[in-house]
Amino acid sequence: MENFFEIEYVERIAISLVIILAGITALYFAVRLIKANIKLLKDKSKRKKILTKAVLPLSLFTLLMALRLTLPVIVKDPELFGSASHFLMVLLVSAGAWIAISAVNITRTIILSHYDVSQKDNLLARKIHTQLKIIERIIVFVIIFIALASILLTFDSIRRIGVSLFASAGVAGLVIGLAAQKVIGSMLAGFQLAITQPIRIDDVVIVENEWGWIEEITLTYVVIRLWDRRRLVVPSTYFIEKPFQNWTRKSADIIGSVFVHTDYTMPVDELRAEFHRIVEKTELWDGNVANVQVTNATSQSLEIRFLVSANDSPTLWDLRVLVRERMVEYLQKNHPDKLPKTRVNIQSPVSQC
Repeated sequence: MENFFEIEYVERIAISLVIILAGITALYFAVRLIKANIKLLKDKSKRKKILTKAVLPLSLFTLLMALRLTLPVIVKDPELFGSASHFLMVLLVSAGAWIAISAVNITRTIILSHYDVSQKDNLLARKIHTQLKIIERIIVFVIIFIALASILLTFDSIRRIGVSLFASAGVAGLVIGLAAQKVIGSMLAGFQLAITQPIRIDDVVIVENEWGWIEEITLTYVVIRLWDRRRLVVPSTYFIEKPFQNWTRKSADIIGSVFVHTDYTMPVDELRAEFHRIVEKTELWDGNVANVQVTNATSQSLEIRFLVSANDSPTLWDLRVLVRERMVEYLQKNHPDKLPKTRVNIQSPVSQC
């Protein structure tokens, strides 16, 4: 390194120009490669944002490298040179971490552009989205940790403290582990969710008696978008330790039921024919399950269940509402006398002579 700083100023400037030229060349090919792989992204602002993530950190790193080489030409004072050199080293490490994080983020975005979660059969897409988002967070955490450690080690005082504490690292690690066991447990649970995938992005779940979609999965918590646009945030350990309902674990298609109560005199075959006529005319039905059964008979009415299926839970909800409305309307118009009623038998008292 000492021989490196003895290079003539002209040679330093020449090497800096070569580095800048190499950086521009690398940037040109990186932009071309990214453009070729983001054609599937329809949002132009998103494509522009991806290119910005690639251009800014790589340009900054190239300029910092060139400035690091030409620093002896610019700064003559030895003390000022040492401080400026150390400051540039910190910036170089930060810029390198920025490049690595941007590369991970761009790679994830390009891969996920081939898997559309909005499709009806989106099981594989949701699986890939879940895995890559959690893996990205893990890699980013590791990059930031290494970058911070590298920056701290550039300070002599901190390096000496680190060497002195190395002998007691076992005890320190034990104390830190006991103090942060909940945080570590949550992070391990998040990693386990990425591997085993009991839940995935956009899964329909029931948690704490709340119905919604999995919106975000992190290393420590999961965000659930509820049906009324509220957000339910639960720790990652919840999905490892407690039972919950996942309606789209294997596929998005789902079966639901509608219950209607009628009088005993209601002809069930007529209801069955009307029900099939309703579901066959709507696009909400997926064409798989459509069944009518008398599931209960109380002292006052019959309980009739209409079983239907749909491609996903939101569609099923709309289909159930439609079936319920149309069946009640049919009963009101065609069989108003068949609605549930209470019968009272009044007998006159027996006269005594």
